[in-house]
Amino acid sequence: MDSISIPGLPLLASPSSYSIPVLGLGTAVYPFPTSDQISAKEAILSAIKVGYRHFDTAAAYQTEQALGEAIHEAISLGLIKSRDELFVTSKLWCCDTHPHRVLPAIQNTLKNLGLEYLNLYLIHWPVSLKTPSYDFPINKDHLLPMDFKGVWEAMEECQKLGLTQSIGVSNFSCQKIETLLATAKIPPAVNQVEMNPVWQQKKVRELCKRKGIVVTAYSPLGGQGTPWGSNAVMECEVLKQIADAKGKSLAQVCLRWVYEKGVSFVVKSFNKERIKENVEIFDWELSPEEVEKIDQIPQKRGYQAFDFIADQGPYKSPEEFWDGEI
Repeated sequence: MDSISIPGLPLLASPSSYSIPVLGLGTAVYPFPTSDQISAKEAILSAIKVGYRHFDTAAAYQTEQALGEAIHEAISLGLIKSRDELFVTSKLWCCDTHPHRVLPAIQNTLKNLGLEYLNLYLIHWPVSLKTPSYDFPINKDHLLPMDFKGVWEAMEECQKLGLTQSIGVSNFSCQKIETLLATAKIPPAVNQVEMNPVWQQKKVRELCKRKGIVVTAYSPLGGQGTPWGSNAVMECEVLKQIADAKGKSLAQVCLRWVYEKGVSFVVKSFNKERIKENVEIFDWELSPEEVEKIDQIPQKRGYQAFDFIADQGPYKSPEEFWDGEI
């Protein structure tokens, strides 16, 4: 099986000049946690074989151990020479977004992975939980506002200690990025957000570009299979027409469009054929007319963040959580 070379995007906010591969394999399986660790491990090995080098996990997904096992197996099989060939992202869960819990949380993540360092560590959501729980659904009585300054200082310390090469955020609105930047000594290298042709994140992308922050898109195909996902992307007539005209799959058209927007993206698939198909997007391009048609698709955010919204919590509506970006 031929391995495809995947381009990278420079992480400008990182001390050493290195890049994040534009395409990564996501490992979130709903509902959390996945009991199917074997499928996750096999999918990761399949992805390494066809050229994937970026793997995205999180404490909440409970796939860190499967990813770690797959990495060590890939080395023993000779698929890669060392862990250094890979880009590994994990995320700090809300119960650990307290200044004193960040360091123990990344140490636990590294233990789960069997690795000495991460390439990227993200704050998963801009909210905290009172109790150390990874259970779903979230107990809304335990929601707390996050101490942006204190938590970010602890994230910076993780980078200084060499436990992660870069630090960043996920699901941060423009306003929350500005709040973080007001006190940050090290700016976030990445903001990972929902992004696809039906939710294009123009405002966040513009701000991140100005600030030198790389955007990573999750759910680039619309989040099918998640509790909040829809068929809006995969059944979009505009995308179907472009895919038919180009002799490509609709998923490939979506991923190519995301790539041409200058962002990186993670796609979750444990299907070997789709893992291979999703990487076959770098040797063709969309025409300006096709890009224009996609850019005109009506917009609607998929994930409204109702899991984190409560009358007694820090966010009482999706408008508050996303600062109007809905």
